[in-house]
Amino acid sequence: MRIYPVPTQCPACQSPLRVSGLVCSNPQCRAEVKGEFQPNEFAQLPAEQLEFLRLFVKVRGNLKEVERILGLSYPTVRARFENLLKTLGYEYEEVPPPGPSPEEKQEILGLLEKGEISATEAAERLRALRKR
Repeated sequence: MRIYPVPTQCPACQSPLRVSGLVCSNPQCRAEVKGEFQPNEFAQLPAEQLEFLRLFVKVRGNLKEVERILGLSYPTVRARFENLLKTLGYEYEEVPPPGPSPEEKQEILGLLEKGEISATEAAERLRALRKR
């Protein structure tokens, strides 16, 4: 008996499909479970992205190795990886770099410009901000 990959989209309207039944793979058992089950995010990946993910895991997350195996440019591999993350709902959030904010620096420079602190004091405050 041939077993086909689980479809992820309705062939009529392209909506995501839910699993409504499971069957035990043991030929002596063949117990069935009926209900509505939500597949995990990996089970819902299109075939191309699933293959990319398998390769990515196989090479232990090394995008340069994925690039070599697929014969694609690094930017293309990186774009496919970013699309995979987006499909999975793992969008990258930009984390601000550590250190002083532009506003904090501007405040110190403003005090210096007004003559309220000396250049030495401004330099010390800026150094202190970087050490945080």
